[in-house]
Formats: sequence, C-alpha cells, structure tokens
Amino acid sequence: MASNFNVEHLYDKILGCWTGKNIGGTLGTPFEGTKEMPEIDFYTGELNGEPLANDDLDLQLIWLFAAEEKGIYQLTPRKLAEYWLNYEGAPMGEYRNCIANIVNGLYPPLSGSCNNSELRWSNGAWIRSEIWACIFPGSPDEAARCAYMDSCCDHEGEGIWAEVFTAALESAAFVESDLEKAVSLALARIAPDCRIAAAVRKALELFHSGIPLDDARNAIVELNKDTGFFQAPQNIGFVVLALLYGQGDFGKTVCYAVHCGDDTDCTAATAGAVLGIICGRKNLPEKWCAPIGERIITKCVSGFGMPTPKTLPELTQRTIAVAQRAAVENPGLPSITEAPDDLKDWVIPSESDMPSLIGRRSPFEIMLETPFCRVGADLTGGVEIAPGETKKIRFKLYWISRVMGNLKIELQLPESWSCDPGRYFQISGTCIGPQGGEIDVMLTAGEFPEDMIYIPVKFTLLDRRMPEMAFLALQRRGSVDDRLLVRNSDEYNRFVRKQGGTGKYPAAELDF
Repeated sequence: MASNFNVEHLYDKILGCWTGKNIGGTLGTPFEGTKEMPEIDFYTGELNGEPLANDDLDLQLIWLFAAEEKGIYQLTPRKLAEYWLNYEGAPMGEYRNCIANIVNGLYPPLSGSCNNSELRWSNGAWIRSEIWACIFPGSPDEAARCAYMDSCCDHEGEGIWAEVFTAALESAAFVESDLEKAVSLALARIAPDCRIAAAVRKALELFHSGIPLDDARNAIVELNKDTGFFQAPQNIGFVVLALLYGQGDFGKTVCYAVHCGDDTDCTAATAGAVLGIICGRKNLPEKWCAPIGERIITKCVSGFGMPTPKTLPELTQRTIAVAQRAAVENPGLPSITEAPDDLKDWVIPSESDMPSLIGRRSPFEIMLETPFCRVGADLTGGVEIAPGETKKIRFKLYWISRVMGNLKIELQLPESWSCDPGRYFQISGTCIGPQGGEIDVMLTAGEFPEDMIYIPVKFTLLDRRMPEMAFLALQRRGSVDDRLLVRNSDEYNRFVRKQGGTGKYPAAELDF
C-alpha cells in the first residue's frame, strides 16, 4: 500500500516549521554576532504581533517562487541562480559575492567556490533549508539533493554540507520525532569526514557525557577555533546542542540556541523550525506564538515581479501545493491527500548515496547545456588564469540525445591562446545510462586585455549541420580581491542592471 500524508496533519507540521522559524529568528536577532553566552528566557522587546525581519525565512520565498514557476524537478543550480539574481535584495556577504560572480558569468558552483574565500563555509545556506524539507517531508535524500543545488550558489565545501545536513534533518523530522534518530539520519547524508559531521558527532558526545550546556558550548568553540565565528561548523554544532539539551521543550531549545551565541538568529530559527515540525503548530506554546503573529516581514527579497506570501498560513498553503505536485511527479514519494496518515511502511534508509553523489562533484565544474547535450567543464583549481599559464579543463559528457552519438566540440579561442590536443575534439556517448566520454584539454592563456574572458564553445552533433553555442568564463589571475568591505555604489549598479541599463560589475570592483 502506498504511503500517505494527511494534508491537514501535514499543514499543521509545515505551519509549525515556519512558525518556529519566525520565533527563533525573532528571539535571536538582538544577539546576533555575540561571542558571549547571553542569559535569555523570552523575547527582549515589544513585538506587537509582528516578528522581526530575518533573511533566514525570506530568502526561501525566492526558492518557493522558483519551484512554483519551473517545477521542483526542473530546477538546476543555474536556474536557481537566475532567480537569485532577480529577486535577492541584500547586498551583503556571500549573497553579494554570488550575485557579482553570476553577473560576470561564473554560474553555480563557481559562484560559490570562486571569489568567496572568507564566506564559502559560512551560514548563509543552511539557514534557508526548510523549504526543501517541507516540499519533501520524510524524504531526506530528495531534500538533500535540492539543498546541494541551493547551497552551491553561494557556498562551497562545509557551507554545502551544512545545508545538506539541516535539510535532511528537517525532512526526517516529519516522520521521526526522536531527535537523536533524526540527527543520525541526517548525518548519513553528509560526508563522514567533513567538519559539519565532526561538529555534530561532538555535540552528541558532549550531551551523552552529561556535562553542563555551557561547558559543551565551549567545547564546540574549541573544536572549531581554526574556523572561528560566523562559520557553519560551529553554528551547526550549536543547533544540535540546543536540540539535545532542550529535550523537546520548545522554549528551552530556542533559548539554549541563543545562549550559545554567535549567529544566534540562525541557530535559534533552525532549532525552532525542527521542533515546529515535530510538534506541529497546534502543540507550540501560545506564549511564544502570540507575540509574533502570523505575518512575514521581509528584508532581503525584492518584491518586484515576485508574489511574496504575506502570512505564514499563505506560505504553508503554497508550500503544500508544491509538495503535492512533487508527489505526483515522483510516485516514489508519499502522496499528500485528505486520506488519513499512512506511514507505517515508510522507512527512511539509515544509509544514503548522498555523501558520494555530492562529494564527487567538483566545486569548479560548470555545466554547458544545449538542447542535445549536457557537458561538464571542470576548471581545475578554479577560474583564474594568467597569460602564459596552462590550465587543465576536463570536458565530460553527461547526456546526449542519442542512443549513440558523437559530439564535436570546438573551442573558439583568441588568436594568442592555444590548447592541447587542439581546438577541435570529439566525445562519444549514449542516452542509455551514464555512459558519456570525457577528455582533458590543456588550455594555455594568451593575451588577457580585460578582467574576464568568455570563450565560445561550439557543440555539433556529427549528423547535424546547425551547431549550438555555450560560453566558458575565465578570470584574469589577481584581478579580484574578495575581502569583505563595503561599496556605496552597490545598490545603484544593481538597479541600473535590472532596468536594462549599462551598469555592470567588473570583476576588478569586487573588493567590497
């Protein structure tokens, strides 16, 4: 018998998720960035029925809109990047790095792995994972897949594993109310040797040792002293500590998250969302729900052209609509109907292929797509190259619209550039299974008059006359300084570009 979520029961859990997110974000915002351990047991100011604005929730509205317009199974990192470019309204940190990279032609995962050295492991991705969990309740592998596509837009490495972990944890929480079991299921979806996994395992070890929360918090700080504050490994550790030490008490959990310090709005919001899923909105304490009301207050999204939900119930209804559509497209998911819950046969596997599937993806491989092929171009070591330098580029055929076909690739290089084995080469492949070929090309840079160069890549099927074109973006070595400073012209340039004017982001201006 097929598994099923009762739509009313699922509505309560998703509304609980968004409510817990708003509560934790509002509670933690006044303490964001503290290295101390604030004592707190409730909101610190008069809220008058409205939450504080928080990017943890409102950035997810962009992904909701993308899923509504394109369909959840049609999303790709590059499509998400386009929505980010059009609707993300916060010119700060890794969000702004991502925008600047995309404008310069560095699409995901390059937008997260390049020109982003200080923030690639930071907190901007894992804080926006709930949308994927709510679209794929009880299906952490599906949530993890979307979390990867999301996080590689503006993060790399540990920044990606952090969102994969939180998305999987929240998805598992829809069917597994035992927090330690849910954490274990999420751990199975990330690389066992990554820093996020180490922080989570340490949090579990500290909790079971019986030491006080303050001592456990300090141990997490010590474990991550080389990465420091405002980085994902430490803050994920704080989230898990709060969930474990809170022992299912909502108020204690979100207060413990804030008490750990650092990125307090993010840790409390995520801890609140997890318990909101497990408890459901009906079981969240009214003491915590009433002061913030039902409104969504945004600060990091541009409302032009995007129908932004105004309330948590509206957001919940729209999320469920996408989840129902996903369940229809993928018969392997539980259905979402008015029938009673029937999840007795739905078991989340304790092991997963996600660590290997995600782990083997190069942070420097850009996808070049045409109607008849999808080719990965792995820019070994990144996008930077200087005149006279040689870079290995691995071209790999992932898909071709032929039972068996030969794909001709031509690099239309500037006159002073060269490559070995030549500007023309072929890769064979088939659409029946993952049986595409690959080839390594050694590209030597010639003249580089500007900060960026866009190399046309021409694709031709040997039995067709008309080719398709894609472009490979490369950056002159040393032209970008990705230190975190401030640029006064940022908002002006975004506005001019979005209105179709001449404003742009030259790579040399990324010293913000």
